[in-house]
Amino acid sequence: MKVLYSNMLPLGIQDNQETIDESIRKQISQADSVDIAVGYVSQASLEELDRLVCENQIKSIVLVIGMYYIEGMPEKTYHTAVRINEKWRNMGIGEIRIVRPLKYHGKVYCFYKDGTPFSAIIGSANLGVLKLEANNRRQYELCSLTEDKDEAQEVANMLERVKAPVCSVNISDVSDMPLIREHNVSLTGIDSVEELPKSDINLYRQHKTEVTFTLPLKVPAFSERFMDDKKHYTQSNINVCYSLDTRNPKRPKSRDWYEFQITVSKDIYELPGYPEYKVPFFIVTDDGFMFKAHTTSQNNKQLNAIGDEHILGYWLKGRIAASGLVTAVPDTQKDTDRIGMITKEMLEAYGCDSLTFTKTDKKAIDETGSELDVWIVEFISSKDEE
Repeated sequence: MKVLYSNMLPLGIQDNQETIDESIRKQISQADSVDIAVGYVSQASLEELDRLVCENQIKSIVLVIGMYYIEGMPEKTYHTAVRINEKWRNMGIGEIRIVRPLKYHGKVYCFYKDGTPFSAIIGSANLGVLKLEANNRRQYELCSLTEDKDEAQEVANMLERVKAPVCSVNISDVSDMPLIREHNVSLTGIDSVEELPKSDINLYRQHKTEVTFTLPLKVPAFSERFMDDKKHYTQSNINVCYSLDTRNPKRPKSRDWYEFQITVSKDIYELPGYPEYKVPFFIVTDDGFMFKAHTTSQNNKQLNAIGDEHILGYWLKGRIAASGLVTAVPDTQKDTDRIGMITKEMLEAYGCDSLTFTKTDKKAIDETGSELDVWIVEFISSKDEE
C-alpha cells in the first residue's frame, strides 16, 4: 500500500510522497479501462476526466456518482455529466451512472489492463480532486494506492455491485433528478435591479390574478442555426444579438450577447389586461429579482426593462448560462460557429421553453413615489425541485 496526499500548507508533500491527483493521472495513463465510484463530482473535474480519457485513449470508462439522487445535483454539473455521458456512449467507451436507492459515499478508483485490475485508489477524495476549485482548494484529502492484485480485484468486485442496475442507472434514464439551481450573478450590482428574499417572492405568488400570458421563446433547433436567418434566428427574441446588418447582410452586427427582446404576438397583446403602452410596472422574477419594465414599439408588442435594455437578457440568458447549457460569448460577430446561440435542445434540457407573465393584485412604490402594478415573470423548469 502507498499513501497518497493532498499538497497544501501546512501539510505539504515531503520527499518521495505522491499527490492523489498525480497518482490518478499516472494510473489512467497505464490503463486501458477505468471504473470510478464517488459521492460527488464537479463540472471542472468531469471535464478533466473526459480529457484524460480521450488523451489516453481509454477503451472503457464507467463513472458512478453516489449522492445526488437523494440530495439534489447542481444543475451545471448535471448538464455537464449528461453531455459527457452522451459523448462516451456515442464513442462506445462508457457511461456515467447515478446511484438511486441509497447515498453512496465511497471514493474508489480502479484501473485495468486487458480486462484485469492492476491497481486501485481508495480514500476520502471525490472526483473534484482532479481539478481543485475555490470550494475544495483548502480541503485536505488522504488516500491509499494498492497494486496488490487480490486487493485490486476486491475493489473491482465492489464496483461491479455499484454499477449493477439494482444500485445505479445511466444518468440519461434518470428523469426525476432533483436539480439545485445555480445563482445567476449577471444581475448583481445593477442599480435598477433589487434582489428580494424568498418570503417576498412567495407573497407575490399568493397574490396572482387570473390575468396571465404565456410568452413562447422562439429559437432554432441546433441543426437550423445556419439556415435562413429571417425565419430561424434574426427574429428570434432570445437570439436577436445575432441579427444581420441589413446594409451588409453577410456581416453580423457586433452586439452584446445578453441583448434580448420579448416580442409578443398580436393574439397576446390584444387580450384584455395586457400592459398599456409605456405605462411602467414592476416585474418580479421567480428567482427573486425586481425591476421596472414597460411595453414599447408599435401595438406595444415588445416588453422591455426600464433603465437598461439588457436587464431581461441578464436575467434569462444569464440563467441559462448559469445552468451550464451555454456560454456567453464576448462578441457575437466573431461567433462563427454560433456556440452562443440558444437552441431548442438547450431549452428542452433546461425544461422550459416559454415565459409566464402574470399580474398580481399587489402594488409597489418606485423611486418617484408612484404606485405601480406588480407582475410576476416565471421561467420555471419542469425539473425544478419545489
